[in-house]
Amino acid sequence: QVQLVESGGGLVQAGGSLRLSCVASGSIASLNVMDWYRQAPGKQRDLVARLSSRGTTTYADSVKGRFTISVDNAKNTVYLQMNSLKPEDTAVYYCRVDLYAGASGYGTYWGQGTQVTVSP
Repeated sequence: QVQLVESGGGLVQAGGSLRLSCVASGSIASLNVMDWYRQAPGKQRDLVARLSSRGTTTYADSVKGRFTISVDNAKNTVYLQMNSLKPEDTAVYYCRVDLYAGASGYGTYWGQGTQVTVSP
């Protein structure tokens, strides 16, 4: 059974940094498209960063130059390095991964979310 578990959220002051991790467990054969989304209270869930298996990255305009998405395929772990954090980055962050697992085949999975709070 495939699961995604996120960690690394917390409370940080504006200008600070956090690194989020998303570990995929199960019979993972490949991570194909790896996303980080975020959802602030009362708002829709928005794409923050995307990394394809070919290494192509896409970022929301609001985080370009501050956030970096990366992957450690040996550990089936996707990261989001967040620097120069702003109060408007406060949200629950979710990882979403399109992957291939030997037992389950191709599928899309979501993590449970991790809270990031940036104080002024």
